[in-house]
Amino acid sequence: MFLESKPSKKNKTGWVEVVCGSMFSGKTEELIRRLNRAKFAKLSVEIFKPKIDTRYSEEDVVSHNENSIRSTAVDSSANILLLASPADVIGIDEAQFFDDGLVEVCNNIASQGVRVIVAGLDMDFTGKPFSPMPQLMAIAEHVTKVHAICLRCGANAQYSFRKTLSRDLVLLGETDAYEPLCRTCYNKAVNEQKLNNTL
Repeated sequence: MFLESKPSKKNKTGWVEVVCGSMFSGKTEELIRRLNRAKFAKLSVEIFKPKIDTRYSEEDVVSHNENSIRSTAVDSSANILLLASPADVIGIDEAQFFDDGLVEVCNNIASQGVRVIVAGLDMDFTGKPFSPMPQLMAIAEHVTKVHAICLRCGANAQYSFRKTLSRDLVLLGETDAYEPLCRTCYNKAVNEQKLNNTL
């Protein structure tokens, strides 16, 4: 589906790919897979992640399956432009934690003939679009939505249900704090949580 061959310097064409979905859906796993394929094809690769994501490693991008790839942790999207050396492929993980400037950064990099692969949550724990992901999906040439398995009924899960009572938009956590659910089970879980909080 995606070309892994080295583009000619004469006619370099860049584009943006977005891999999105709920927590535990394999977004980072897919990002790492695509980046490793690019490396295998002898393309130069640079990977970035937000500095606040220290769940598994302060530097590496690490999937829930513990696959990892070396990355550079940055404070803001502007730092990606500053730190990115000439590369054929740029990977960005946990894009939802970046500022809205990430959209322009990805557009600028792709317009320079670079393949940009972005992974992130498309919805927050309330089921609303998680900025800047909707804008990235709109400008991307390729969008892949991956799904987790609903832990309550086994259907495809697209929601990240937060089991804790924190209402902070950004709350790093794993299975102790989040649960992937389908639409039906998510709505039921939200209603149960509201009911239990009023008792």
